Amino acid sequence: MRNSNARIGFFTIIAAFMLAIMPLPNWAVDFRPDWVTLVLIYWAMALPASIGVTIAWMVGLMVDVSHGAVLGQHALGLVIVIYVIHAQHQRLRVASLLQQGIVIFVLLFVQQLISLWVSGIMGQAPDNWLYFMPSLTGALLWPWVYIILRDLRRKFGFRARY
Repeated sequence: MRNSNARIGFFTIIAAFMLAIMPLPNWAVDFRPDWVTLVLIYWAMALPASIGVTIAWMVGLMVDVSHGAVLGQHALGLVIVIYVIHAQHQRLRVASLLQQGIVIFVLLFVQQLISLWVSGIMGQAPDNWLYFMPSLTGALLWPWVYIILRDLRRKFGFRARY
């Protein structure tokens, strides 16, 4: 990220990490959205010159370490998601929030399939269908994530650079 954009982007990613590791009741753990991916998707759409696959890879490695997963498991999924966002960011920016939510659902689902694939190879695959619930909750929360981060970006005067 650029110097001026780095602060707000860094703090929102840190906030997403805090939300990702925040303790929840047992019944709510399966419904926790992937906050880090949602925040990275927003910044990759809003400032594509600042957030790229390299940052996605580094953040993904930090997610792997924070979750105790196989190193590279979440990083691979994040790189693929951010690559698709980069390829389609101009189309996604003009889409409605409902259309964006559908695309976000598909991208989060693909990311979880990649993570499931790696977990299955390691012999640690989950055994229930609730594994995919974060994709749904992430897509449902996308409009609020988008609006909050857009307002933060506008408040601090950041403009997209192409």
